[in-house]
Amino acid sequence: MTKPTEADLNALDITPGEAAEINAISHPLLADPAPDANDDLVRIDSTTDGTVFVTINRPDKRNAFDAPTIAALYEAFETLQGADHVRVVFIRGAGGTFSAGADLGWMADAAEWSESDNRDDAMGLAKMLKALHDVPALTVAIVEGAAMGGGAGIVAACDMAVAVKGTKFAFSEVKLGLIPATIAPYVVEAVGARTARALFMTADLFDADAAKSFGLVGHVLDSADQIDGFVTAFADSMRACAPGAVGEAKRLVNHVAGHRIDHALMEETARRIARARVSAEGQEGVRAFLEKRKPGWTQ
Repeated sequence: MTKPTEADLNALDITPGEAAEINAISHPLLADPAPDANDDLVRIDSTTDGTVFVTINRPDKRNAFDAPTIAALYEAFETLQGADHVRVVFIRGAGGTFSAGADLGWMADAAEWSESDNRDDAMGLAKMLKALHDVPALTVAIVEGAAMGGGAGIVAACDMAVAVKGTKFAFSEVKLGLIPATIAPYVVEAVGARTARALFMTADLFDADAAKSFGLVGHVLDSADQIDGFVTAFADSMRACAPGAVGEAKRLVNHVAGHRIDHALMEETARRIARARVSAEGQEGVRAFLEKRKPGWTQ
């Protein structure tokens, strides 16, 4: 990987004004702060069929996050931990940008704190990402505009991600003398250690197609006009899946990932499928299949 040149930016179809904005996003200490347009830092919307939308709502700051925004996201994801009826959670940013990463004012304050204070503050972000990672429902990041630093970390912490073509990504922390520490477990899980090293150590700018090749996103939409159609079709497809089984499948992956396949793991997986077979969802699903009808959770 090499640092992006002017030709690289042209290849990404970035205008001079957009290039300046991306530079400000990649180097938030150089960006001028903008007042928040809305005190509602995180919006949560839901439908009766179990689709939830979590929106970072700081469009005037390109949805950069600070301690209050992180706390609001943590509260949202903690609330979703116990929402059994939820089938899928879409996470996006308001105003056409997913997230510019860390807020300027927050970073400026942190530069004056002690190491202990910074550790306590960083734990807030770590806990928020873990709460997102542990949401039982399927989580899908809808990424457009830019996802920088911690914003790209939120993308990695989701189960799936969809990006609009031309979206810009970067893990730009080393350009500020920092490291992408709290987001690292999720990025490494998403793209693998070797790619993570390259992305973290070079701070290179990359687009949605590259993000797909790395494994950070799973699908690229041609334009933002396709987002609503994708969300509707995907939410409809999830109605065929039992909400409880979806959560158990997610916990299964988290449990077996990295484990050696030994007798203890075999026993644990056998225990889990046995429990699923006698569960209300398991009984209903099998009976519906044998009776050639749709299971109750699709209604």
